[in-house]
Amino acid sequence: MQGQNILPDWCTSGGLRNGDLNLEMATDMHHEQPYQTRREQALNDPMDSQSMRQMESESLVYKGSLAGHKGWITAIATSQENPDLLLTASRDRTIIVWQLSRDDSNYGYPKRILHGHNHFVSDIVISSDGQFALSASWDKTLRLWDLNTGTTTRRFVGHTADVLSVSFSADNRQIVSGSRDRTIKLWNTLGECKFNITDDGHSEWVSCVRFSPNPQNPVIVSAGWDKVVKVWELSKCKLKTNHYGHTGYINTVTVSPDGSLCASGGKDGITMLWELSDGKHLYSLEAGDTVNALVFSPNRYWLCAATASCIKIFDLESKSIVDELKPEFTGVGKNSADPECLSLAWSADGQTLFAGYSDNIVRVFTVL
Repeated sequence: MQGQNILPDWCTSGGLRNGDLNLEMATDMHHEQPYQTRREQALNDPMDSQSMRQMESESLVYKGSLAGHKGWITAIATSQENPDLLLTASRDRTIIVWQLSRDDSNYGYPKRILHGHNHFVSDIVISSDGQFALSASWDKTLRLWDLNTGTTTRRFVGHTADVLSVSFSADNRQIVSGSRDRTIKLWNTLGECKFNITDDGHSEWVSCVRFSPNPQNPVIVSAGWDKVVKVWELSKCKLKTNHYGHTGYINTVTVSPDGSLCASGGKDGITMLWELSDGKHLYSLEAGDTVNALVFSPNRYWLCAATASCIKIFDLESKSIVDELKPEFTGVGKNSADPECLSLAWSADGQTLFAGYSDNIVRVFTVL
């Protein structure tokens, strides 16, 4: 089946056009084989086995920080096309575009601050060419930003409560959003809501929505405070699978680089791994505390979990903890709780992990 025939008609129109965006299909080097089998194959290859042993001895070290926000860091986005660019969203109602210098004394500086939302900014994602960003806010709207000018090019109005999450499709032509109004909305990039998912939808707040990055399997994964992970077929805008197992509300869901797996986490402190093709629950990982954010490594068999107490990096093959990150926090009183990590993002090359905290700081860790 050809990619252009998989999607309904409305999905193939209304893209970022008139020079707005290069609409080449986003590609990923991992699409050719399932994420969970690549390590198994590597273990049987002498050259790759050496790489595996090296990975198993790796750890992350603190490299620096980025200070500029005046509220919690709620989301972070990186760009493969522009590795020196970093986007952060915050409860201070702004988005900061960072220029990364990677100096020991100053890891980066704010290149531009994006103003427009009048409530907390809850999520931020970036287009595959690094030219546009999409934000979600508690002001009930989404905004599409031109990163070259720092201006809003589209406002997306339609939700009746806080928008908690947003995602671009692999080709940047579709947008999905999830809200406290319990709906999932599908939009084109002209700001037009083309479908409102309510049938078989979440019975509580929709906390997270993500497109699969694999255009050959166009699905959306959503999670909510009803403790359910749902997988939706984009072609029909219909429910494909319900994933049950969590015993508390779900904060976050993430999809592997090739679109074969998804992981979910939330209040119960359990990270659950799911197979997207056949809907199987693969296994669970004990995070030990409320899970605020999850992200797969782009080039290692790792899943990173930001919890209320630390960041845990899991090896998905051995199901063991590679590292546990808990920085020393200065200026925290004896009776005060340490800041929590709320958001995570890997650099495109998988060497740098960016972590956003409730003390308004982004902390940077590198793989050694």
